Amino acid sequence: MPGKTAIEWTDRTWNPVVGCTKVSQGCKFCYAKTLHDMRHRAKLAGKPLPEQYALPFERVQLKPERLELPLRWKRPARIFVNSVSDLFHEDVPFTYVAAVFGVMAATPRHTYQVLTKRPQRMLEFFRWVRKAVPGVYPTSLAMGLAEPYTNGRTGPRYVSSAVPWPLPNVWLGVTVEDQRAADERVPLLLAAPAAVRFLSCEPLLGPLDIAKYLPDRPEGDRDRLVSWVIVGGETGTASQPVRPMHPDWARSLREQCREAGVPFFFKQWGDHITDGLGNPVRVGAKRAGRQLDGREWGEFPLEAVSND
Repeated sequence: MPGKTAIEWTDRTWNPVVGCTKVSQGCKFCYAKTLHDMRHRAKLAGKPLPEQYALPFERVQLKPERLELPLRWKRPARIFVNSVSDLFHEDVPFTYVAAVFGVMAATPRHTYQVLTKRPQRMLEFFRWVRKAVPGVYPTSLAMGLAEPYTNGRTGPRYVSSAVPWPLPNVWLGVTVEDQRAADERVPLLLAAPAAVRFLSCEPLLGPLDIAKYLPDRPEGDRDRLVSWVIVGGETGTASQPVRPMHPDWARSLREQCREAGVPFFFKQWGDHITDGLGNPVRVGAKRAGRQLDGREWGEFPLEAVSND
């Protein structure tokens, strides 16, 4: 089925953009680049693969023919937007980002999970939306700018102009692989208009203190704070020297979330487990699994729609 995925915290992936470039240590062994590079070589060798693999991964490609896919998915789902790219990459025009938001506005039955390592450009997009046509409601503007890419399919026939902003079915998140990334990216995320803000601490490359970005107590105000935390280790091919995640880093984040009443999702250990002496041992992600202290942690914020 189109868009189905094995990513534990979502139901589907939707990739109206393909390709990306590295911005930090978390990108070192990017799974999307590794897969694309392999298929790119095969495509150049004559294998019958989709045209997106004719270009290298670093060439960002817009795929407007994919914009309408969520309109065809009738069953509500969590949808990870751009699992093989970054919606807020510098090579993605703001008009195209608006087209994506127009489709998300047109499909309130779905919950969209937008993850970026470029929160500064995300904020620039929201400022641009509000200034592009003064006096026009942001959602209406996004729908209008989407029409060149979607042939008007996100227009009044599908969306009421009264759709609230920020879109209640869009979650915005940033990847934070270490403390430096957290302190650079999370404040920008908190400044963005979003129904839910979340962190993907994957690959987790060091200890993280995120308490100041979480509510100060379970019943605390969370409207402009982080509402969900995902944690996972690094994976890669056998030839890639992927970095292990220390169990205490994951436990610390779990406890910070529990103290704040924030849902915690432990995605997986990555390629390493820790032996009885505390040493990392590479066994592969499948064998390492996703149990933390004897159980799986798969919490979600609010009442998210799902295919489950």
